[in-house]
Amino acid sequence: MTRVALIGLGAMGRNHLRLLSDLEGVELVAVCDQSQVAVASAIAKHGVAGYSSWDDMLDKEKLDAAVVAVPTRFHVAAGLAALGRGLHVLVEKPIAPTLDEGRHLVQTAHDRHLVLAVGHVERFNPAVRELVRRVAAGEVGRIFQIHARRQGPFPARIRDVGVVIDLATHDLDVMYKLAGSEVERLYAETEQRIHTEHEDILNALLKFQTEMLGVLQVNWLTPTKIREMSVLGDKGMLVCNFLTQELTSFKNADIKAEAVIEGESLALPITKAEPLKLELEAFVAAIRGEAPIEVDGEAGLRALHLALALVTSAAEARVIARPELEAQWRGESQPPGGRPATRTRR
Repeated sequence: MTRVALIGLGAMGRNHLRLLSDLEGVELVAVCDQSQVAVASAIAKHGVAGYSSWDDMLDKEKLDAAVVAVPTRFHVAAGLAALGRGLHVLVEKPIAPTLDEGRHLVQTAHDRHLVLAVGHVERFNPAVRELVRRVAAGEVGRIFQIHARRQGPFPARIRDVGVVIDLATHDLDVMYKLAGSEVERLYAETEQRIHTEHEDILNALLKFQTEMLGVLQVNWLTPTKIREMSVLGDKGMLVCNFLTQELTSFKNADIKAEAVIEGESLALPITKAEPLKLELEAFVAAIRGEAPIEVDGEAGLRALHLALALVTSAAEARVIARPELEAQWRGESQPPGGRPATRTRR
């Protein structure tokens, strides 16, 4: 039995609570949150120990792992507290507010030979898993473009980060996985309309080294929720609806130099399941050595790295190219020889 503690009982934390309390092979031992009401409710409903301090909880309880679902600014402190006590950690995305803090988490887990998983839950969406499998099998051929739309109303729960870090990291993670290639350059435009401190709309372009184009549209301003990704290639297109867990294939009947002729469309079979449950099951399997980590700390860093670069691109109204991206990834202030020449809006 894997003994787990949950740090954070907010929106995502309550979902973790619901699933962990009933997950096969897992004993949810204790929960922690600053809200006495949330802790009392968890104690009454699930019979767990409750704390207001994660340090007290981690010191007093015998545990194997911890799930960190606190606001982003607390990810590093809570994650390091758990790793420092020899616990495996699943931290919600984004892995951290900054790359340096994220690197600290990753290095600590590596040095202590502990599992550090990052909660990019869309990777466990059955439709996304099938999308990744079919793209890897070459069903769309050479990829021309990946287009992601993640749009919806403003969530009351978000205050410490903007839409790029909170939402775009989902699609950047999946896009990077599908592309199998590094980003050559990127450019973004953002706007701040409702959020009091950060951006709430993003339109971005990413050019990968394989010549594939990534198009990303994310906002908190759309009155209906949209979660969709399409992968266009020379053999056709796959369209994935994250919300309904539907995957549709559109085939090219014929490709000539001057035209693409419309072919058949087919709804592909998907066995639906709750992605967060699959994510937690995968985390436990990795702890037990039964499977590799599906979304590890480096994957979390990659998504954060690209998201932060998009924020910088929008703020400075310029393209960010590969040399600067590589320098940022290495933790350098600028690439050797200074910042590369980039196009600037006049």
